[in-house]
Amino acid sequence: MPTEPIYLLDQLETADMLEIDGLHAAHFSLNDELLDEADAAAEADEAFESEATVLKIEARDGRDTKRWAFSYNSVMEAEHNAADSTWLIEGHRLACFDAVGAESEDE
Repeated sequence: MPTEPIYLLDQLETADMLEIDGLHAAHFSLNDELLDEADAAAEADEAFESEATVLKIEARDGRDTKRWAFSYNSVMEAEHNAADSTWLIEGHRLACFDAVGAESEDE
């Protein structure tokens, strides 16, 4: 039974936090205009490629702030490692996390 491919972009759209090269990064953004162009191309059944930046990440490493920017093509070409649910993108190890919430019994 074939499995559907996993795309980093899908995980990024639902992630609340990232980890890149061992650093936690709560500050990251996606280029929504570029994603809209990609969606429009998909709906028209057209191929879409772009070297424009689709993902920006910022993380603190002690007193230093580190920044990364990745193109749409790089994100789409990222390699998934199913064993640890991480991605390899341009030599960087990236993991996506969803926020964990607890419900109160008082509600």
